[in-house]
Amino acid sequence: MYKLQLTPGLMSLSTLRRVAQEPVQLSLVDWAEDAVTASVDTVNKVIEQGRTLYGVNTGFGLLANTRIDQHQLKQLQRSIVLSHAAGTGNLMSPASVRLMMTLKVNSLARGFSGVRLQVIESIMRLLNTEVYPCVPEKGSVGASGDLAPLAHMSTVLLGEGEVIYKGERLSGLQGLKIAGLAPLELAPKEGLALLNGTQASTALALQGLFAMEDLFAVAVVCGSLSVEAALGSRKPFDAKIHQARGHQSQIDVAGAYRRLLDHSEIEDSHRNCEAVQDPYSLRCQPQVMGACLSQIRNAAQTLAVEANAVSDNPLVFSEDQDIINGGNFHAEPVAMAADNLALAIAEMGALSERRTALLIDSNLSNLPAFLVENGGLNSGFMMAQVTAASLASENKSLAHPACVDSLPTSANQEDHVSMATFAARRLRDMNDNTAGILAIELLAACQGIDFRSPLKSSAALEKARGLLRNRVSFYSKDRYFAPDIEVAKGLVQSGAYNNFVETTLLPSFGL
Repeated sequence: MYKLQLTPGLMSLSTLRRVAQEPVQLSLVDWAEDAVTASVDTVNKVIEQGRTLYGVNTGFGLLANTRIDQHQLKQLQRSIVLSHAAGTGNLMSPASVRLMMTLKVNSLARGFSGVRLQVIESIMRLLNTEVYPCVPEKGSVGASGDLAPLAHMSTVLLGEGEVIYKGERLSGLQGLKIAGLAPLELAPKEGLALLNGTQASTALALQGLFAMEDLFAVAVVCGSLSVEAALGSRKPFDAKIHQARGHQSQIDVAGAYRRLLDHSEIEDSHRNCEAVQDPYSLRCQPQVMGACLSQIRNAAQTLAVEANAVSDNPLVFSEDQDIINGGNFHAEPVAMAADNLALAIAEMGALSERRTALLIDSNLSNLPAFLVENGGLNSGFMMAQVTAASLASENKSLAHPACVDSLPTSANQEDHVSMATFAARRLRDMNDNTAGILAIELLAACQGIDFRSPLKSSAALEKARGLLRNRVSFYSKDRYFAPDIEVAKGLVQSGAYNNFVETTLLPSFGL
């Protein structure tokens, strides 16, 4: 279990990756309590002064002009949690919920939300005992924050809703007992602060980012293996070409290819060949993958900020004894980051599929047709490439930007929304598709290099090929193909190839 002392507002991407990967024992730095307490005191003082505060002593959304009596303020906070827990669909995974809860603690503990330390510590206690609220995946439009998902998370604090504990689905009240907690009575503003925020969409987007980073490393390895299998030229990776263009991500990716491809017997075997230029799927890898890396880096920067952001409403500024209404709950930055990641995921898969198509085409690769001996009797990789094509095509549809599809809600009070939660959630399916595409290329490229025997590839690529060959044998004749793809896909998704690229290449690898 990962032990993490959280300094509010200072979580790194590498820390967030750890939280997404394994259970966490969360604690707060000692000084966090002061800021939290000060914000609660400010809320109480403003209420005592009789001032009207949105969501504290008024209704919500279009009902913001409805004043709530003093004796009903606690009921108001309970009501918003229960009424807004209106999600549907499959449940978010425990890893997604764990990351979402950690992000919510990180935000509330910064002391701009007017939430008591007891509430924050209750969320932490659920996290630390691995009692995860049941949160449906669907129902958020990403403004005013991720209301439905965060409401489902918060119902458990009230002794309502359901939880998952050690794979078993239990009532929220049972979950509290396991965690050693009693149901909370929420104070003014606390229900609204729990529900407002972008933590669900940000958690899903971060998971999409982390999975994509793993696939990016695999794609660079697979692309290098395919260059070897197809007897491709090293010249397109020359540093001078990429320096002349100037894009840093392209320069960095080209360097990654050079390190993997340097130096091999296969390269020596065709150093003086008459081939002039390789197809784009080999030759333009630094350009395409560099553009994808730019999207990863830009999205990572946005998500790192959002993971540490205060995104509920209204916000409490204790030093000024002021509470201000705004719109930090609008998840447009997350939506656009996720949409741009989707474009890059689709392109990574599209480029990989084209390399597989090249390898099975004997006219282009000078390898046996469909990468199998005795073709005709054996079909080899024929249908595997079709599978890769189907996955790449599916990703094209999923890559359509979600943020442009705003649909007004709450009687047009919330008249522009981000659709960030779907934008982020669909990255999971896209990454899964691209993992399948890369698995097929990994099989095909290693098969192609096997046909170049006894010539060897570079030391790094021989090691990469060995990881597959320890699990999947050479395809000497037709056999049940699907298990090979599943084994290779598991390897692709395992992170086993992450150390084949420098840790500085991808944002969450080494920070």
